[in-house]
Amino acid sequence: MQTKWLTYTLLALAAALAALLLMRSVAPTPQFGEALDAPRPLPALSLLDDQGQPAQLSDSRGRLRLVFYGFVRCPDVCPATMTVLKEAYAGLTPEQQQKVLVQLISVDPQFDKPNVLREYLDRFNPDFTGLTGDEGTVHQAAREMFVGIQGSADAGAHAGHTAASSAPAASQPAALLHGDQVSVVTPAGEMVRIYGNSAVISGELTRDLPALIRTYGP
Repeated sequence: MQTKWLTYTLLALAAALAALLLMRSVAPTPQFGEALDAPRPLPALSLLDDQGQPAQLSDSRGRLRLVFYGFVRCPDVCPATMTVLKEAYAGLTPEQQQKVLVQLISVDPQFDKPNVLREYLDRFNPDFTGLTGDEGTVHQAAREMFVGIQGSADAGAHAGHTAASSAPAASQPAALLHGDQVSVVTPAGEMVRIYGNSAVISGELTRDLPALIRTYGP
């Protein structure tokens, strides 16, 4: 009897542990990133999409939006981040993909015309979208989303991006620097969460994505 009791106890503990692990693997709420204290409504700033059509910063097209500021000539952190977003998106079910919009906003609008941006995005996924526009509006949009922009893309390679750059920052020439986080924006156009580049590259955003869809998506 004692042996049977011990067996049943061990089986019950194993079942409880398995249930706990399952709950952690499909967490109902996001576990990583930084949630804003309150949703931040984005303004209807006038930009251009990758088809050359008028677009607004606040328009999420009824989907959960993952927004990254970068540029086509970026040599390191931008392609690394876009590759992670590509793999994260590919790991979703078709139904989940319908609820997500991955969007690149160019910080180099003088070079990144709509057709240039579209060709760049197609290297990662044709479902991804892009925004560009005049420099003043792009900088205003970046400020609204707590993204800093400094320097010029014509000055050389990145400096200061340690997450994806193989060369020490001090050895690189002055260049176009920009905040490299990914922002989560709701279908209503409200920014609610930010993932720093280390959280993106390490896979934390990827692991959180299903929970982000459940929590903030349509």
